[in-house]
Amino acid sequence: MDLSKTGNFISEKRKEKGYTQSKLAQELGVSEKTISKWECGKGFPDTTLILPLCDVLGISANELLSAKDLAGEEYKRQAEQNLIVLKGQQVEANRNFLVLEWVIGYLSTLSFLVMVFTASFLVEKLAWQIVLIVFGFINFFVGIIVAMKIERKVGFYECEHCHNKYVPSFKSFFFSMHSGRTRYLKCPKCGKYSWNKKRASEE
Repeated sequence: MDLSKTGNFISEKRKEKGYTQSKLAQELGVSEKTISKWECGKGFPDTTLILPLCDVLGISANELLSAKDLAGEEYKRQAEQNLIVLKGQQVEANRNFLVLEWVIGYLSTLSFLVMVFTASFLVEKLAWQIVLIVFGFINFFVGIIVAMKIERKVGFYECEHCHNKYVPSFKSFFFSMHSGRTRYLKCPKCGKYSWNKKRASEE
C-alpha cells in the first residue's frame, strides 16, 4: 500500500466534498493533525475509522485502499488484490508479534535472574534483598503473562486430528503442557486431546 497515493486520494476527495482538514477532523472525532498526517502519507486511518471516513468522503473502503475511483470489473479485481495485500500484512504482523512474545519472555526471565543474583551476592542488607527478589518475581510473572496472552491470541492452533483451527481459552492454554509453541490441547470441534501446533497464518 502506497501511503503517499492514499494520502493524495483522501485530500482530493476531501476537497471535492468541500471539507477543510479541520471540518473532516470534527466529523471523525480526530485531530486536524491526524488528517494532515494521512494526507502527507505519514500514516493511515485506524481500522475503526476506515468506514466512517469512507462514508464522509462518499467512497468505498476498497477505493480507499486502492487510492482511486473504481467501477465494474476493475472494482472486483482490485478488491481481490487488496485482500491479498491485507492478508500478507496480517501474516507479517502475526509473525512480528510472536517474535515480540519471545523477546518479552526472555527479557523478563533474564531480569528476574539478574535481580536474584544481585540480591544473593551483591547486596548485604536483608530489606534490599527482599525488595529485589519480590520485584524480580513480579517482573517475571507480568512478563510471562503478557507473553502468553500474545501467543494465545496471535494466529491459531491446529488440531492434529481434525485440523480444526481455533484460539483456545486462556484457562486451557495456561494449564496445558507445551513444548515451545506446540501445546497439548483439547480441540473444541472433535473433543480430542493432541499436540496442537501454533500457526501464524494459513500457510
